[in-house]
Amino acid sequence: MAAKIKKGDRVVVLAGKDKGVTGEVLKVIPKDTRAIVQGVNMIKRHTKATQFEKGGIKEKEAAIHLSNLAHADPKDGKPTRVGFKTLDGGKKVRVAKRSGEVIDV
Repeated sequence: MAAKIKKGDRVVVLAGKDKGVTGEVLKVIPKDTRAIVQGVNMIKRHTKATQFEKGGIKEKEAAIHLSNLAHADPKDGKPTRVGFKTLDGGKKVRVAKRSGEVIDV
C-alpha cells in the first residue's frame, strides 16, 4: 500500500497535548505506524556526559501515532485526507481531498 504520510510532509496534529499544531515530518516508522514530527510531542531526556557531548537535560521529539496526524492542505493549511490520482504520464500522485491540490510534485 502506498504511504499517505512521508518524510518532509506538513502535517496537523489531530489529538493529544499538541492538538492543532502544524509541523514537518522528520521520520516515519511504518513498522510501528508512528512518525516523528518537528516540535511536536516534546520529551525530556537526562543524558550522561560522553567524550563528545555534554551531559544534562535534553529535549527531543517523541514518536506520535499516524492516526493522530492529518496532512495539511497546501492551500489553507487545514487538515485534509489524502487520495491518489494517476496523471497523464502514468505517474501516481497524492492529492488533498479537501482542495484537490496535488501534494507530490
